Amino acid sequence: MPRTKVIPLPVLGKRNVNAYLLLGRRPVVIDAGVPGSGRKIHDRVAEHGVDPSDISTIVVTHGHIDHFGGAAELSRLTGAPIAAHVGDLGPYTSGRVREPYLPTGMLGRLLSPLPPFHAEAEPFTPRILVRGEMRLEEYGIEARIVPTPGHTAGSISVLTDAGDLVAGDLVATPLLGLLRGRPSDPPFHDDPLGNLASLRRMLALGPARLHVGHGGPLDPGRVERWAVKEQRRLDRLAAQGRLRLRADGGARDGDPSQ
Repeated sequence: MPRTKVIPLPVLGKRNVNAYLLLGRRPVVIDAGVPGSGRKIHDRVAEHGVDPSDISTIVVTHGHIDHFGGAAELSRLTGAPIAAHVGDLGPYTSGRVREPYLPTGMLGRLLSPLPPFHAEAEPFTPRILVRGEMRLEEYGIEARIVPTPGHTAGSISVLTDAGDLVAGDLVATPLLGLLRGRPSDPPFHDDPLGNLASLRRMLALGPARLHVGHGGPLDPGRVERWAVKEQRRLDRLAAQGRLRLRADGGARDGDPSQ
């Protein structure tokens, strides 16, 4: 099987919101942007010389509107089934994210009241329900899905055998990708400590590159150094009783041990 190649598919701006095309024996798309993005992603796949009808599956990394919003449309256009984790099944089948958002900083506090973050997407039921690690050779690429809960209950990442980690919102770059190369938190996390634990588990697997939902690729060594500082910051907030978690505890439902 050929080595899996990772191609970013910008959905908003140059890198503000990304989907990804993974090329192997058959193509796989990861994430589907905001509502109405299905046609744009379909056409961008075609621009790379790939017949969209050849897409074997659409993997959705988590239940936030800028990642699953166009999934139902893209599935309808391509005929590809959607793969997603059962921990975020509620948002997928309702078309609405779990609210309230829990901001990680000033940017999240500024964004959370805005109407686009409370939009309703076309609902769907994933045909492929992810509950634990899952190999993707059947779908044409040398890679595996790994549950990485914390950002949301059902957050997942895709790690290729060549070392490319498509990490969803495990980590981001500042200002929704406007600053290149620097790791940062995305605007929201349901469980910041849980998310950081998932990120550090993935870094321990030795990825060569991180491809994120917001921003350009990140160097794992730089992310690891940031994660050490972030652990200290979150531990201080937790000790002070200032670390917010989703009240329903949902961010822990996607425990990869299940």
